[in-house]
Amino acid sequence: MINTINNKVFRNANEAYEYVHDQILQNGVSFGDTKALFNVGFYITDPKDRKIINRERKWNEEYAEAEWQWYLSGDASIHKLGDIYGKVPEIWKRMADQNGHVNSNYGYQWQRNAQLDMVVEMLKHNPDTRQACISIYDGKEITNYAHDTPCTYAVQFTIVHNRLDMCVTMRSNDLWYGFCNDQYQFSKLQEMVSERLEIETGVYYHFAHNMHLYNDKLCYTIYTTYQERRSG
Repeated sequence: MINTINNKVFRNANEAYEYVHDQILQNGVSFGDTKALFNVGFYITDPKDRKIINRERKWNEEYAEAEWQWYLSGDASIHKLGDIYGKVPEIWKRMADQNGHVNSNYGYQWQRNAQLDMVVEMLKHNPDTRQACISIYDGKEITNYAHDTPCTYAVQFTIVHNRLDMCVTMRSNDLWYGFCNDQYQFSKLQEMVSERLEIETGVYYHFAHNMHLYNDKLCYTIYTTYQERRSG
């Protein structure tokens, strides 16, 4: 039996987080140092409602916003994040090369080769285009990204009924650390592109080939079903 999540629809990021969290705990399989589900895809109908309010997770919105500002800068140095936030989280220190450069600063990636500006212009001139795609994974990962392989492959934008939909495709996504901040950054990107196009923000679609929780986080969680949590 294949346990996955296909095309589930959620109102907001927190609802998605809590449901996927419970599904990993209940149906996930052991995979290395994680418990995982494969080929997980779901919609968030209000991507602007991006706060994670789950009491177990204790998500830090101040940090997420600092990371967004770092992405906007296009500077892939962790020292820039330190200037914005006041300190550099240990996870970024571990991922950086000897010069403090990281590949997983998605703002650096979407500004590479002026991709974001090109996508905006493409959508302005042809709202029906299927080519408005930003490549994050640039083909050099195997040799150049030994310590920091971006989890995201690509981001694609589509205008449907004069609203901007967005699809994020990831090779791997840690629910606890990654998704909470990733959805914040990508939904902010979706909102920013919508504003540049002067149209409304549509739905956010999130796909991860491997969606997981690390084993060291399983002990912090208390399993309750999605239905119990929503009715509590």
